[in-house]
Amino acid sequence: MIPEQIDALGVSTDIVTAAAAFGIGTSTAYAAAQNGTFPTRVIKVGSRYVVPTADLKAALGLSGAA
Repeated sequence: MIPEQIDALGVSTDIVTAAAAFGIGTSTAYAAAQNGTFPTRVIKVGSRYVVPTADLKAALGLSGAA
């Protein structure tokens, strides 16, 4: 993903999109979310995992990260 794509995500994104930004696979992302080792904060909403975009930007070192 390029920074412009991440900027267009809004306030949060799903774990699959966040994983793509980090260059990790879906299975690895879900496993990391479950065991608490995903590179950013992950919020479980029902059966979904949500990643705050500000946390994603900060972890990737993008300017404008909150």
